[in-house]
Order: sequence, then structure tokens, then C-alpha cells
Amino acid sequence: MPNPLFRPFNMAGLQLPNRVVMAPMTRSFSPNGVPGADVAAYYRVRAEGEVGLIVTEGTGIDRVGSVNDPNIPRFHGDAALAGWGNVVKEVHAVGGLIAPQLWHVGAAINHANPSPPPQESPSGLFKPGKAWGEKMSESDIADTVAAFAKAAGAAKKLGFDTIELHGAHGYLIDQFFWTGTNERSDSWNGDTIAQRGKFAAEILKAVRAEVGADYPVIIRISQWKQQAFDHKVASSPAELEAWLAPMSDAGADVFHCSQRRFWEPEFPDIDGEEGLNFAGWAKKLSGKPTISVGSVGLSGEFIAAFAGEASQPASIENLLERMDRDEFDLIAVGRALIVDPDWVAKVRAGRFDDLRAYDRKALATLA
Repeated sequence: MPNPLFRPFNMAGLQLPNRVVMAPMTRSFSPNGVPGADVAAYYRVRAEGEVGLIVTEGTGIDRVGSVNDPNIPRFHGDAALAGWGNVVKEVHAVGGLIAPQLWHVGAAINHANPSPPPQESPSGLFKPGKAWGEKMSESDIADTVAAFAKAAGAAKKLGFDTIELHGAHGYLIDQFFWTGTNERSDSWNGDTIAQRGKFAAEILKAVRAEVGADYPVIIRISQWKQQAFDHKVASSPAELEAWLAPMSDAGADVFHCSQRRFWEPEFPDIDGEEGLNFAGWAKKLSGKPTISVGSVGLSGEFIAAFAGEASQPASIENLLERMDRDEFDLIAVGRALIVDPDWVAKVRAGRFDDLRAYDRKALATLA
């Protein structure tokens, strides 16, 4: 049977050579927010290793406090955009495809940076009961929506093949989704997830207006938050459908559904312990293509890994079974590609014994 990872896929008009996506992973190797030649080389070598689509690390939109680390790349200003233009050039030179992940961290706390720029969020909360930063005004919200659209337009002009909006993991867009961080009493909140999703929908509408009808737009979402691993925005398929529908209507072409372990069922009370995962349910309910992600090819999950736990190469049989039955369309691979740029090529060739273990020390360099 042919390996389902290596079937081509038409993603909203963008032809991908295979089903493997490089997951966005913060690396913090862009001094003053400017990605240099080393960042371009880092992405180029993954494209050479046969990744079907690269999604870059999160990159900050033109809004004060969009990032909370001076070494996270920005997506505004002449120097940063020129740096990203070089990244695109290097990836395209070897036949790769690439998307920037457009990001605003909101009230996310970076404990390694005790003096971040002023931060903002729906209600000035990092998590329930933990005040951090300022509550956004109506003009702040409008400016932020416009900044996302401006960044998307810049990405298209630079030659990026698609863009991804970061709406997951307890960052700004997700802080509007979450009742624990959205305590507003205006139209940007409400009793339903559709009401709390207004901010995401307005961003998607503005992005779509900027890039046009034929440019693929991905949005990353998650149930879990860095502030609450066990949280669920949608506790039932009906709520999940209500969450996805406004984003789909507003211009989302693809949902990148983040979970910590891709094999875990989203609603086991409905379809059992071997049931559909988050991306599987999102595809079923929205009819849109989905990307799954979560500890692919490694023995340990990524939260523990970033805390120092090493991970060994692990079987991908469960992944292949799910992809063979088209539970979801694409799979994002993270840490395995940090330590092994040739992971995809090795899997294609069946060289599983040559796959590398993950160690946190790999984060110390950009190679």
C-alpha cells in the first residue's frame, strides 16, 4: 500500500507535493526581530528535506506588544520584511512552499523577559484571576485587525505561498475565545463561542479582503491553553461546529487543529477511545481541510520536552492508519524536524532506524 503521507494534496488551490507540514516553532534567533541568513538557511534545509509545506515560527504583526521576546521575528518594518523575503527566496530555490505564522501574543507572559513591551488582551488577563497588561479599547481592536490584514498582504507581496493566523494556545485571538480571559461586556464577548469568535472572524474578513479570494488562509486553533492544558473551548461537536462556522464563513480555508498528542480522541464519549481527533472532528463538521499535529514520531509530548524531557523516535503506524482513511488531510511535524531536517526524506525511504531522538539541547542552536 502506498504511504499516505506522500500523496499530493490541493490545499485551497495550492498544490502540495505531500501531506507533511513543518509545524510552527518559536526559535528566537532573530536579533531585534530581523530574520537573518541563518534563519533562511534553517528553513531552506527543511525544504530540501522534502517537507511539503513549511509554516514558520510565529512572527509579530505591527502592534506594540505583539511579541514578548526581542529575538522573535517581526513581520513589519523594512529590515524584517527584507529578511523574510530572503527566507522565501531560499525556500523557493529548492522547490519548497512556505507560510508565515502571523502572531500576536496578547497577555502571554514570558518569564525569561521581565521587561516586555506593553501588552494587551481582551480584558487585561493572562488567565482567570491573573491580571497582566491592559484591556484593549475599541480602537486597539480595530488597529489589531488592520495589522493582521496588513501583514497578510505583505506576505503575499513577498511571495509566501499561503499564511497562517495563530489563534491557539492562549495567545491573543485565543484569549477572545476563552471565557477565562474574555470578560468584556461589549460585542466582543458573549455567552456563545460564536459571539466570542467575533474577533477571529473580523481578522479573517480583513485578511481575505487584503489577499483576495484565491490565496489560501490557514488558522491555527486549539482547545488547550498554555494556561490550562485541560481546557476545552468546545465541549461537544455542536459547540465545535458553532466555533468553526463563523471562521469558515469569514474566509478560513484550512483549520490547523493543535493538540498535544494527535492520537487522542476529541469526543471519546461519542465515538470511543479510538475516535476522531480534534482535526478529524473539525474536518467532519466544517467540510474544510484540516491539519493535525501533536508529538508526531516521538515518544514524549512537547510540553514535557520543552521542560527538558528527551524523546525517542516512535512508530507512526497510528498516524498512517488515520491518514489512509482521510481522518484529516495534513500532519504537522515539530520537534522531529528540529533535530532531523531530513525526517521526511527518511520516512519516505523507510529509513526509520536512522531517525534521531529529540533532546532539548537542540533548541540552543539553529541548524
